[in-house]
Amino acid sequence: MDDTQSASPVIAIEKARSAAMFRRSTRVMEDTVNKGRVAFLGIPLATPITGGLPIVIGGKIAGAIGVSGVTSDQDEQVAKAGLEGLK
Repeated sequence: MDDTQSASPVIAIEKARSAAMFRRSTRVMEDTVNKGRVAFLGIPLATPITGGLPIVIGGKIAGAIGVSGVTSDQDEQVAKAGLEGLK
């Protein structure tokens, strides 16, 4: 994305990795942390920041999409559009 921070590609990859490894959206992880359960903050490779979504095919995790560069909510919208594009 134009004019985004140079860390965004790394953050996007980490969001995708987290969504795939933990088999859930990173929004679920972030919401858990925001409710006071900070366990995800101490887990290596966990990135509990909205914008990562698992790719589920036939009930199995096939990968994930991670987006970074705008607000976390907007990142998630872009990731959802990517998932829709896979259908």
